[in-house]
Amino acid sequence: MRPLRTFTIEPSLPPELSPLLSLANNLWWSWHGDALDVFRRLDQDNWEECYHNPVAMLGRINQARLAEVAGDEGFLAHLHRVDQELQDYLGRPGWWNKTYGSFTQPQIAYFCAEFGISECLPIYSGGLGVLAGDHLKSASELNLPLVAVGLLYQQGYFRQRLNADGWQLELFPRNDFHNMPLALVKGKDGNPLTVQVEMGQRIVRLQIWQAMVGRIKLYLMDSNVTDNSPEDRHITAQLYGGDQEMRIRQEIVLGIGGVRMLKALGISPKAFHMNEGHSAFLGLERVRVLMAENGLSFDEALEIVTASNVFTTHTPVPAGNDAFEPWLIDKYFSGYWPQLGLPRERFLALGRQEQSNKDEPMSLTVLALRLSGYRNGVSKLHGAVSRKLWTSVWPGTPAAETPIASITNGIHTRTWLSHDMADLYDRYLGPEWHEKATDGSPWKGVLAIPDTELWRTHERRRERLVGFARKRMVLQLQKRGAGASELAAAEEVLDPEALTIGFARRFATYKRASLILSDMKRLGELLNNSQRRMQIIFAGKAHPRDNPGKDLIRQIIHAARQEGFRHSMVFLEDYDMNVARYLVQGVDVWMNTPLRPMEASGTSGMKAAANGALNLSILDGWWAEGYEPAVGWAIGSGETYDDLEYQNAVEGESLYDLLEKEVIPLFYDRGSDKLPRGWIAKMKASMSLLGPAYNTNRMVRDYAQTFYAPAIAKWDEMADDGMKLTRELSGWKRRIHEHFGSLRIESVTDSMDSQGAKVGKDIKVEAVVQLGALEPSDILVELYYGQLDDDGQLTSGCALEMGMVGQENDHRVRYSVNMPCMRSGMTGYTVRILPRHRALISGRELGMIKWA
Repeated sequence: MRPLRTFTIEPSLPPELSPLLSLANNLWWSWHGDALDVFRRLDQDNWEECYHNPVAMLGRINQARLAEVAGDEGFLAHLHRVDQELQDYLGRPGWWNKTYGSFTQPQIAYFCAEFGISECLPIYSGGLGVLAGDHLKSASELNLPLVAVGLLYQQGYFRQRLNADGWQLELFPRNDFHNMPLALVKGKDGNPLTVQVEMGQRIVRLQIWQAMVGRIKLYLMDSNVTDNSPEDRHITAQLYGGDQEMRIRQEIVLGIGGVRMLKALGISPKAFHMNEGHSAFLGLERVRVLMAENGLSFDEALEIVTASNVFTTHTPVPAGNDAFEPWLIDKYFSGYWPQLGLPRERFLALGRQEQSNKDEPMSLTVLALRLSGYRNGVSKLHGAVSRKLWTSVWPGTPAAETPIASITNGIHTRTWLSHDMADLYDRYLGPEWHEKATDGSPWKGVLAIPDTELWRTHERRRERLVGFARKRMVLQLQKRGAGASELAAAEEVLDPEALTIGFARRFATYKRASLILSDMKRLGELLNNSQRRMQIIFAGKAHPRDNPGKDLIRQIIHAARQEGFRHSMVFLEDYDMNVARYLVQGVDVWMNTPLRPMEASGTSGMKAAANGALNLSILDGWWAEGYEPAVGWAIGSGETYDDLEYQNAVEGESLYDLLEKEVIPLFYDRGSDKLPRGWIAKMKASMSLLGPAYNTNRMVRDYAQTFYAPAIAKWDEMADDGMKLTRELSGWKRRIHEHFGSLRIESVTDSMDSQGAKVGKDIKVEAVVQLGALEPSDILVELYYGQLDDDGQLTSGCALEMGMVGQENDHRVRYSVNMPCMRSGMTGYTVRILPRHRALISGRELGMIKWA
């Protein structure tokens, strides 16, 4: 039954408590302990029942309790101190202002399909969303002129329950947006502001919600609008729900709708960042708008859009990237590509690795790579994997030179740091340590923390984790109708003094959660050693359609129920940010066992390290660059085998050896004071060395310096004077495409004599190039040299620019360079030509290389 009228009932607060509303509606509170304590102090039970949602709590709290605290001078002093801290924070300049100046409008738009900012806003599924949330928090702390764009899901990601057999079930509770830290954006007429996108032959209207993340505004689009059909109202129903057709609808809303939403809000960013390929369609929409408003051709608009787009890929395997069959693109874009002035095949080719292959699906990752001038993987290893994976997008380019950089992920340390550990940081690193998160010098203060103080702090967190796990286990069992004896046993699982290992993440098969189960006899001995007991806490969700991942969870549940295991091995249901905090703040060891190189980065180990836990991990993702013996343990040495069973056997053996011979002995090696001094030394080394390197303040600064600031400057340069440079560059590329094929390297000579090459003696190399219709300024001639591999191939070399030393008849030009001979061994060289223009970000972006 439809109501006659709808309205929102807001909390009724005494005037003295009015700052609570503004505080509750800025997610700044989620990473400030003093602000969190305001809400806990107001009503601890209500805070937990509302799952740390201050807006919902204020609407439920007893009016008598509000009247009571309105007269509590201690509470009011606390509230006003925190409110003043928020106001000072919002008005204080940050690193960006001091480095690049101030802007009145956002210059950067950050697009992502999910954002994990707090458990009270459940529009995230895991690592990608949590990283995006941490990105916004650090962007706020650095005061970047950034606006964020995403989708607001009516049901978010699923809530996890396990049946009696340990099989994962999914529940989809609806989000009540009006009782979340969100505000519906309204137009000047007081009605909800909407934008519309074409969905095939239909029009879909989207309303807009705003979340404040410190200084950063996050805008979220919602298709649950009465004007839409029931089918279209469900576009934003579930994160990663539905089939391929639902996926393309969501990605049209995110990419195309997001650009239109910013325009409707009067926001005109210059740089756009696509965090993963879900928002790749935004590049096409930016092109369409520029063509319509500035009279540019598609190729001209493409130049300025590409020059100001940033793309981050997070997936190291082709199957993990969204790609749509041509019939699906036809259904949703047949009316769109004419607006770009493109024929169907050229439109589809934008998202194909092999552009002439008419059977290849349209990949959003390939589309984003082609529509971006700045591209990166999320760790050094992942950058190398991505360059190899996507090298065919730039034909003829050596894999090592594929134009995909790397910026290693990080964590927003204050979000994930326990209050107890944060107090230690404030005391020994200085109260402003978080503002110098990228500076290694304050982190040396970790070494000054007394061993006793650090260990007691860590032990308190382990005790709290065990208490939390016991309560969680009891609740899980009660929901399954367990009997009194089983509930009583759950209240005594785990030992608050035992070595505690955490394993929590998405349950995908490549993450190999069951590697620790590979030798149940040895595992049982470790879990049941009364003198040196080890215990393991698992948590994580499998994708609803990932049955192999669900089976991994079931295997762990069955193992944990065995006699001798049930006291020391548990699985906590419904993994989310709250569960993650308890785990990373309380475990002694964080275990990670992915199949290398399939972990793009991983950030959970960084969170654990910030809290003093030690990493025990495969050398994959961030750990491949973060590991050194002083800070943790490496499972294996980074080797890979074609035989997966053999790989599992080798690394399973390595894991058990490390636990038996290094990890457990070090933890239980205690002196007369009962302190594990060797373990504490490793904790301090991990915190002091990894802390300043693997945080999002460092990461966002890297993005700002490497991508955002150059992209903004490139936009300004190419938009100046009626987009003169944009038009010039497009015309130049047309000429290059027309004539590059006629370039010829006619001859290559060197100065080597019969004695050959000697270490320390340069070799002069000369090349004669036939330019044809091109000019010397159009090209870059390089010597490419290096040592040969076992097959005699030059697969990873160095490039040296060759200088023009003379012109001959018929457009022949002579180039020369001295090649250094630094090492002995089989060496080779060749010569190549690349296009060159002052407006190009890289000569490789055209995918045109002429080799000798």
